[in-house]
Amino acid sequence: MKYSIHPAFLLLLLLIALYGDIAMYSAVMISLVIHELGHFLAAKCVGVQVETCKIMPYGGEMTLKHEMQLSYRKLIVVAMGGPIATIIGIALSFLLPPLLKELFIEIQFFILCLNLLPIWPLDGGRILCFTLLNRYAHSKLFEYYVSNSFYLLTVTIIVLLYLLPQSLPFVVVSIFLWSKVIADWRIRKYRSAFEKHVMNRLT
Repeated sequence: MKYSIHPAFLLLLLLIALYGDIAMYSAVMISLVIHELGHFLAAKCVGVQVETCKIMPYGGEMTLKHEMQLSYRKLIVVAMGGPIATIIGIALSFLLPPLLKELFIEIQFFILCLNLLPIWPLDGGRILCFTLLNRYAHSKLFEYYVSNSFYLLTVTIIVLLYLLPQSLPFVVVSIFLWSKVIADWRIRKYRSAFEKHVMNRLT
């Protein structure tokens, strides 16, 4: 499996470094590793091969082998792996010394809350979207879900821009998510067609 770090994540770390908090820098990296390890172990549990893992501003992004051929249930399990690992990480943080405990709990709780938002491509968005597809199997559902995520992120970015400079790290994350949603929205019809006609998932 290949590992890499997205340039946008390096920018986010630079913003953290500019605030002069190296401890937070280290805690963010460790917390993200824990989160991605959860996805990796979940994938192994359901027999899914992970090809690449890229650290993103909002967490991580894994490339699964033959992802489009996987069942929605397996995709849901993989998506749930990260949040579950983060919850375990929060529980283990209570065993750390007081200063480290507070820092790690705060960062991991933020990562958990962020990733559980029902916005594509966050874990919460994937879990909800795949759950709906597994239950209703509507060819336009993915398109609707990605479109709604785009509009919600657009409103979020506008609000955050009014809160600058305090909201700068959140603006970076939101803009990156916004660009990812646009990329997936552009291929939405190809994805729906593949699932409906090739994989025969939809009814």
